[in-house]
Amino acid sequence: MRPLACLLLCLAAVACAPGHGLPALPSVEPGAYRLGVGDVVRLITVGDDTLTGEFQVGASGKIALPLLGEMPASGQTPDGLAAEVRQALVKGNLYNAPSVSVEVTTYRPIFVLGEVSKPGQYPYQPGMTMVTAAAVAGGFTYRAIDDYASVVRTRDGVAIEGKATRQAFIQPGDVITIYERRF
Repeated sequence: MRPLACLLLCLAAVACAPGHGLPALPSVEPGAYRLGVGDVVRLITVGDDTLTGEFQVGASGKIALPLLGEMPASGQTPDGLAAEVRQALVKGNLYNAPSVSVEVTTYRPIFVLGEVSKPGQYPYQPGMTMVTAAAVAGGFTYRAIDDYASVVRTRDGVAIEGKATRQAFIQPGDVITIYERRF
């Protein structure tokens, strides 16, 4: 009877583990990076210093450009934004064939909470996983569940929460919670 009691106790502990009922975090589709609120981009327009500089995607999802005004940026790829700027310059009769490029200089931050040495806000780096995010936050504490975490991700204005494994890729703006083990 004793082994059965131990087995039932272990099963109950697993079923009550933090984050047990969370669905798996949807995987990130490979492809070009999509801009979002808080990203800073460097826009380079060859031959025009007024349209060359760093611009932040504002709370409205737009960037304010000299000569062109506000342009939608959130949800676009850097190449897509460059194409939109080119079209606006041609349409406004400012240039016939402008050369425009856009690159991300500062990504939206990630947030790491829970059982890490230094919870807080950290800069995102392309290719980050759940475990590298925890490492940036000082590593797991001795009480941490280190094989999965909760991630809250906002996509198209909707926040979703899912369970992320150590190898799950993190996106800018993600809020990662490292759970505490129950002894």
